[in-house]
Amino acid sequence: MENKEIQKLLDFIAQSTLDEVNIETSELKLSVKRYGAAPVIQQVAAPQVVAAAPAPVAAPAASSAAPAAPAAPAAAPVVAANRVTIKSPMIGTFYRSAGPDSPSFVEIGKEIAKGKTVCIIEAMKLFNEIESEISGKIVEILVENATPVEFDQPLFVVELA
Repeated sequence: MENKEIQKLLDFIAQSTLDEVNIETSELKLSVKRYGAAPVIQQVAAPQVVAAAPAPVAAPAASSAAPAAPAAPAAAPVVAANRVTIKSPMIGTFYRSAGPDSPSFVEIGKEIAKGKTVCIIEAMKLFNEIESEISGKIVEILVENATPVEFDQPLFVVELA
């Protein structure tokens, strides 16, 4: 295949809704995977955890198991009354800075104001600046730099000013 043919093929794949394409010929082996496939795996895992919870509920001690099941999901986002979580507005890749050599937008203990950029989320090769809707102090950063995030996933814990 010529470079022009390969480029046309890649352009066609980019415009399609396919998540994965594998092409193999005698002179070329091409494998293209879209980044969006990772969240599907995470979504499949969540129902399995939920499906495992009803089994203990069917046991005779259902009254003691029922309060434990709702407490587990509530335990993950436990935040004090004066603390708020900033959540991801989209699926994508979380970045703490504008570039590899740039300083992070926020650090633990740093004050932020409403409208200040706190991170960037890359989705479909677009870099979206995420702005704070509150003012306060960053208490926790819940996501590692350059890692995938889900919609509504907590990113930061902010202590209100």
